[in-house]
Amino acid sequence: MECVVQGIIETQHVEALEILLQGLCGVKRERLRIHEICLKNSPNLGTVASEVRLLCDLEQTEPSWSVRHVGGAMRGAGADQISVLVRTVVESKVSKNVLRMFYTLGYKLDNELLRVGFSFQFNYKVANVIVARITVTVSSVNKMMKLHATDEAVPITPGIQIVQVTAPATAENYTEVASGMQSFCEYLAPLLHLSKPGVSTGVVPTAAAAAASLMSDGGGTPLQ
Repeated sequence: MECVVQGIIETQHVEALEILLQGLCGVKRERLRIHEICLKNSPNLGTVASEVRLLCDLEQTEPSWSVRHVGGAMRGAGADQISVLVRTVVESKVSKNVLRMFYTLGYKLDNELLRVGFSFQFNYKVANVIVARITVTVSSVNKMMKLHATDEAVPITPGIQIVQVTAPATAENYTEVASGMQSFCEYLAPLLHLSKPGVSTGVVPTAAAAAASLMSDGGGTPLQ
């Protein structure tokens, strides 16, 4: 399982967000360049729709592939009472022949994207106890003009970047992880709204002033 929230930020404020994250997380950022291929099954594979995403990490010397399946979100009173989305996720490393394998199984290409940006990954602690392994990704989402032509990708939403915060969880600890994520996200509130995926919140009116302050001050206080 994983807990997740996301939001958007104007590209002109991304540098300020990076400064803030660098100060809060206390770790170096990692560059992000992911080719994402979305595949959907054909009718002969059952009546329930199935979608998988193949992710190719183009930042590696030798591009590495993984397959990711995102299941349904947790529902019910417990899910409604927390501000993050909790969903099942299965992800595994695969060989470079994975696309051919899924085509053989009857899957069809639905869409493909190129995500370019950076990420931070760190342990979020409360009272010196790790409550969540948080990953923050900041990226522009680009579409391919030709099949698999990553070098010709163009932004889908020019001037806007996607911010996503995730953390792995289990059925036993998701409430603690969600609480830790919510606490961490409050530090980012002056720059962007973070909410459950699918809930549109727009940009933050205070972002420009907060960004200017961060650029002059040089970042936040480390959390750990």
